[in-house]
Amino acid sequence: MAIRIHSGKSTLFDITPMIDCVFQLIIFFLVATEFAEEEKEMAVRLPEAAEAQPITSRPKELFVNVTDQGRYFVTGKIVDRTELQQILNRTYVNNPGRATVIIRADERCPWKYVVAVMDACNKAKIRDYRVTTREGPS
Repeated sequence: MAIRIHSGKSTLFDITPMIDCVFQLIIFFLVATEFAEEEKEMAVRLPEAAEAQPITSRPKELFVNVTDQGRYFVTGKIVDRTELQQILNRTYVNNPGRATVIIRADERCPWKYVVAVMDACNKAKIRDYRVTTREGPS
């Protein structure tokens, strides 16, 4: 589409390349954006820790949520222990030596369910796993 600019001289200004660039930018941002983080949206009440610190970097990590009834919630669905083990094994195969697991357990959850997730991480050869807390009063 050409636009005629009347400034004494008859010139055409072609805006097609500019439209192409805008569409390329839109596509780039749609592909590069994370839209939802379902793992962080689950309603779990985290226990408090006086020395809790926020995570400063954003590594690619796998979130494992543990409800107060001991159910495991990973990648948007509830899984049992065998499915959890398979997911952790796949995570290790896809990121050998760099796999990170963040365990988000409800404060009312019995500790044996959190230990079961840690054990599954060790079986999958994932050594970088963390249990999250929320910052409490100092």
